[in-house]
Formats: sequence, C-alpha cells, structure tokens
Amino acid sequence: MFGIVGLGNPGRRYRKSRHNIGFMLVDQLAARQDRKIEVFKCRSVVCELSIFGHDIVLVKPQTYMNRSGEAVAEIVESYSIPFSKLLIVYDEVALMLGRLRMKARGSAGGHNGMRSILSFLETEEIPRLRIGVGSEVLQGDLTAFVLSRFRWRERNSVKEMLSTAEYAVDSYVSDGIEKAMNRTNRSSSE
Repeated sequence: MFGIVGLGNPGRRYRKSRHNIGFMLVDQLAARQDRKIEVFKCRSVVCELSIFGHDIVLVKPQTYMNRSGEAVAEIVESYSIPFSKLLIVYDEVALMLGRLRMKARGSAGGHNGMRSILSFLETEEIPRLRIGVGSEVLQGDLTAFVLSRFRWRERNSVKEMLSTAEYAVDSYVSDGIEKAMNRTNRSSSE
C-alpha cells in the first residue's frame, strides 16, 4: 500500500489557496478515476484506488497544516504504510510557480506541515514532492501569500504544474523514488 498525502487546510476559505496545492493534486489524482476523496478516517479524508496495479490511499489531513503529523501518523499506522511508500505533497514558496522538486529524505526546510509530520513519525526518511507556488514579487507577509489564491494569470501555469505533478506521482509509484526524482527534478528545471 502506498500513501499519497496532499497537505492543505480544510474548509471553503482555503480551498483554492497556494497552501492547498497538495489537496488539489490528490483531488486531481482521484478525479482521473472518477473518484472523490470523501471517506473520513484517521482525522483525514481518504480515497483508496489503484495506480499501475498498486494499491494507493490518497489522503487529505483535516487537522490543519501545522498539525498534519497527527493525522499522517494515524494513517501510516492504520494502513501499515512503510515510510518508503509514503509521499508527502506540499507547497513550496522557495520554488517558483511551475517548478517541482522530489526528494527521498531531508529536513522540513521551514514548512510547518512537513515539520509536524517529521516530528510525529520521528524520521526525516520520508519522500516528498514540493510544488512551487513562489513568485518573483514575493514580499511582505508570507502567511498571507500562501493563504492567498492563485492569480487569474497564473491559472494555466497551475494547471500545467498539476499535470506534471501527476506524472511525478505516477513515476514514484511505478518506478520508485530514485527514478522519479531524476525525471521530476530534471524536467522541472528545463
């Protein structure tokens, strides 16, 4: 069983915010199989499906971003997901809009949701896909920026980025983290 966890904040207010790009990606993964992520379990909403013959649980923690670790730890235990098959997807302001970075392990890099997950799971050996939501004009209140919605002119870039991120998840599931990192990180820098 693989766990693909998209980070975000629950509620209408945050639905289309930059901080919820992880939620957007897992929703898109479910939608391509005409499914919705709506079963409440382990303080998350989940959807079980298959990608390339592998059992997958798509997860959207409902604990708010800064407490994501609480829900993710419960999901890992409930589904017996090994850390090597757990992919955390989240927003990254240090990456320009449209850029993706996949890593097999590492620190939280200042992201509170990832910090919570690493703390609860007591390891940095967690694969992650960081999705760029940054802007060249990023100034001022970082919290206000990540909680803001994408601009109208960014709409096409977000669509393309989510399609590329789907491919990255598919590669992770079918080929493993190393090959997925090579493909994702190379294609995102071109």
